[in-house]
Amino acid sequence: MAKRHAEDSLEETFFSDSPASKKARVDHHPKNYSPLNGYSLSPVAPGSTNGQQHRADGDIGNEEQAAAESRKEESNSTASRASSVELEEDKSAFAAPARQTAPLEGYNDLYLDTVNRSVLDFDFEKLCSVTLSNINVYACLICGKYYQGRGPRSHAYFHALEVGHHVYVNMQTKRVYVLPEGYEVKSKSLDDIKFVVDPQLSRDEVAKLDKEAKDAWDLSGKKYRPGFVGMNNIKENDYFNVTIQALAHISPLRNFLMLENLSQKSEIVQRFSVLIRKIWNTRAFKIHVSPHELLQQISRQSNKRFDLLHQSDPVDFLSWFLNNLHLALGGSKTKPGTSIVHRVFQGKLKVESQQITAKADAGDRLRFEEAAEVLVDTIRYLMLTLDLPAAPLFQDELDRNIIPQVPLTSILSKYDGLRSQEHLNTRKRYRLLHPLPPYLLFHIKRFSKNKFVSEHNPTIVTFPVRSLDMSPYVEPNPFIHPPGEPIWYDLVANVTHEAVRTRDDSVEGEAERKVWRVQVRDRARDEWLEVQDLFVERVATETLFTKESYLMVWERRKEAKVRSGR
Repeated sequence: MAKRHAEDSLEETFFSDSPASKKARVDHHPKNYSPLNGYSLSPVAPGSTNGQQHRADGDIGNEEQAAAESRKEESNSTASRASSVELEEDKSAFAAPARQTAPLEGYNDLYLDTVNRSVLDFDFEKLCSVTLSNINVYACLICGKYYQGRGPRSHAYFHALEVGHHVYVNMQTKRVYVLPEGYEVKSKSLDDIKFVVDPQLSRDEVAKLDKEAKDAWDLSGKKYRPGFVGMNNIKENDYFNVTIQALAHISPLRNFLMLENLSQKSEIVQRFSVLIRKIWNTRAFKIHVSPHELLQQISRQSNKRFDLLHQSDPVDFLSWFLNNLHLALGGSKTKPGTSIVHRVFQGKLKVESQQITAKADAGDRLRFEEAAEVLVDTIRYLMLTLDLPAAPLFQDELDRNIIPQVPLTSILSKYDGLRSQEHLNTRKRYRLLHPLPPYLLFHIKRFSKNKFVSEHNPTIVTFPVRSLDMSPYVEPNPFIHPPGEPIWYDLVANVTHEAVRTRDDSVEGEAERKVWRVQVRDRARDEWLEVQDLFVERVATETLFTKESYLMVWERRKEAKVRSGR
């Protein structure tokens, strides 16, 4: 049997650069090549010649080649159709709905019936619930959540597509949009929501706040008094709540924050202004407010000295807050009267000091010597500290603890310029100077701390609610105020302290927890209300002094100014 010769020599195959492509191998296959295994499996008829066998193999190869090409074309066409379908599906999946500049004709109120006012709460910090960014934040009016942006790739846009919530309000511009269409809603039915986001009262409405008694109702029909609403105690921020409630009833400061344009001021001023306007909101959705937004800013600005997780002292917070508010409003550290804070609270105090010599007897340590030098200094103050007499250490004859009482005029004698106090090796005495500020802040010092223990003085301070005469404690100045004429002050707010014993599993046993309340006067009704976090209730005027007063706000009568001008 003759051997079949190879088509290519070994040398040519070995030194070739690369095998031919698949298409080249299909086009240039041997004549007896089969698509199945490379050669024809058809049996050779006996007696047939080599030429006939080659023609038969060639015919079969041509037919199989044509079939393979047809199958290849079909597979290519099928693949092209599948890819085109996939592209169409991708386009349909990522194709955004058509953006509109205005609603279609006849669909002006589309989706507005889905707005749920009962879940809207604009008191918390305006942060996107996904990115925690405070830039370009929108509130969903259906679920109340915050999202950033309203473009085709924004979180508010995807929220509208995924959940089907379509109405959003911009927290900065107060403009309402429908997503994903993107057009602005001009309907007047949403004006109440825009008002709750940022309450704005006219000058006439602000002027009537202290003159006309007005009641309001929230969404659930509950009655409340604007200006006398509860404030949410998120965790331990009751010290903050009572301070803000007291400041909200100081008329010049309140009117300034409600009427002036503070958009160019710092963040702490803007958030304080919004909180004051929400306290006096006459169209609120609920009968309480949350100070979360202002608290977060104060926590950042004070390096977490004052936050909502740890209870602090109201006087410490008030001192820090007034000074930072003064600077945020553009006030000067050296020039007086450069902000509304100084114009309302700042006064002048004369301090006389003298060194205590070693020759002074025990009874004469506080008596000023005429021969010795007396240093006189004038300082400015925002708050006056009143010292309580020492509490008794023993019980009375009935084995009951004695709760001493002291009149307010008695502890105010510290500023009469006659009684002196000892500070280290110096004796000092104080005297108020004219003119007195429109509002006086009294801090009744109840807590003292040393290296070993912290003491609490429960002495009750009795005081008149109206007609506190401050003239005995002011150095006469006939050019400013006629000598002998009284200077009347009326109480506006009174922050009280209560020590509540709580059970403690530690070694010390029971511990005392501080509870802060504030008593504020309703000028329009001439009534007093007590506010503790979310609870607001009326209190009798005669029982105000029965609590442990800690911080008092007194307002100077306007009649005194008129009389002094005559």
